[in-house]
Amino acid sequence: MTKRKVLVYGSLNLDYVYQVKHFPGPGETAAAETLHISSGGKGLNQAVAFAKAGAETYLAGKIGTDGQSLRDACEKYGIDTRYLMKEDSPGGHAVIQVDEKGQNSILVFGGTNKMHREEEMDQVLKDFQEGDYLILQNEINGLSYLIDAAWKKNMEIVLNPSPYEPSLMECGLQKLSWMILNEVEACQITGENQPEKVLEYFKEKYPDLKVVLTLGEEGAMCTTGETYCKVPCYKTETVDTTGAGDTFTGYYFAEIIRGRSPKEALDTASKAAAVTVSRKGAADAIPFLKEILDK
Repeated sequence: MTKRKVLVYGSLNLDYVYQVKHFPGPGETAAAETLHISSGGKGLNQAVAFAKAGAETYLAGKIGTDGQSLRDACEKYGIDTRYLMKEDSPGGHAVIQVDEKGQNSILVFGGTNKMHREEEMDQVLKDFQEGDYLILQNEINGLSYLIDAAWKKNMEIVLNPSPYEPSLMECGLQKLSWMILNEVEACQITGENQPEKVLEYFKEKYPDLKVVLTLGEEGAMCTTGETYCKVPCYKTETVDTTGAGDTFTGYYFAEIIRGRSPKEALDTASKAAAVTVSRKGAADAIPFLKEILDK
């Protein structure tokens, strides 16, 4: 069988992470205790997770004049960056507050992540074929075009609809192979708060769509049309939740590509996400596969 490649087409950000006692409210000024600058963005984080999980990973995206460290971070983890483009403009960045409980509040500036052109997308996708995986999030422009172009090539299209906005519903979701989302995004899309109701919604509206739903401390569940499974959350000390969802995405689909069952993939992804939240940071906090296998 031909080895399947993973193309993550997504965002790259410089993350400015501030440790705070609490998130300031309207009109309130609060002091940050520490500042840490690191590589991030959902595209980069998911690509790092795929690479650390052992998948052949390519990252397509755009960096700005301040983005060389982002390219360096990708290459450090073995990600192929031949499709990483540069614009003479400020790149994407995020301002992340992390409180004493490890919860985060994030403000994102799109920058070069919002400068993708259709002809560039075509140039990237010509190197991929039927059965290869295209991993998308909602921090770049051009999602509808990417989904349509990849669908015509019979690629396996995965969407993580984060951050959610109503325009996502116009992106040809019936062409997706998989959707992976959390409780908040699921409620925003379906209007349902109960996981079973969420899955029923997707089954009725998109009968061929396979869905992975992460539930925080309640674990995660998956339905593929033929199978339904659920796994518990692995308990750990929460230090920083940044990047946990991206870790889960990369590990889950790396396992699926390796031929694991959805339940096996959920279990491995849950272990990996638990390790990530026990560490500070995003990309750097994502564990390598060996660390997961040793558990």
